[in-house]
Amino acid sequence: MADFTGRARYLEIADDFKRRIRDGELSPDDKLPSETELMAEHGVSRTVARQAISRLREDGYAYSHQGKGSFATLPSEDRPPKHSSEFEQITAYLAEVRQDVRRLADRMDQLEQLVRKHPQDG
Repeated sequence: MADFTGRARYLEIADDFKRRIRDGELSPDDKLPSETELMAEHGVSRTVARQAISRLREDGYAYSHQGKGSFATLPSEDRPPKHSSEFEQITAYLAEVRQDVRRLADRMDQLEQLVRKHPQDG
């Protein structure tokens, strides 16, 4: 039975493969285990195995070919890591929030200037 470390299992699996790739235990273009092999080796569900491989791809440590499998690679500075669509959606949303906050800050500055120009008689 696996020990619980408090980290998502797919992250532990992905981190182990990243370490093995960085340390040279796996060379660029070496075939990585299939989802079925990861399931058997680590005692995880297909979803967890798929998430681990997906994380490796997103972080630039793997690439996949339809019908052939996934292969090890090292992240390249000229090729930024691919991010998931969820990550891209969150990033776009945060950019909109930042823009809204800037507009609100500008509006607050305008209101403060008006208050300074026309103080209330009290």
